[in-house]
Amino acid sequence: MTALIGGIVGVVLGVIGIIKWWSLFLKGLMAAVPFFLILVGVIAIAAGISDVKDRAEEAKEEKKAALKEEKKEEPETPQS
Repeated sequence: MTALIGGIVGVVLGVIGIIKWWSLFLKGLMAAVPFFLILVGVIAIAAGISDVKDRAEEAKEEKKAALKEEKKEEPETPQS
């Protein structure tokens, strides 16, 4: 019950604060949005690089497995 009352009080104070300090709220958003866009962009770049590396490694392993399979299927020819 205490958490519910505290949550309601927090929401009401937050709404009053946003209304009273709307210009400061907008300035805060103007400062925070570019920062978070950069942060998310860096994370996306890192994930993309990791994905490319994983795919390259997977292709390398598949090629190695295919060559290994080819060698198993080739009959050995007797040498004279």
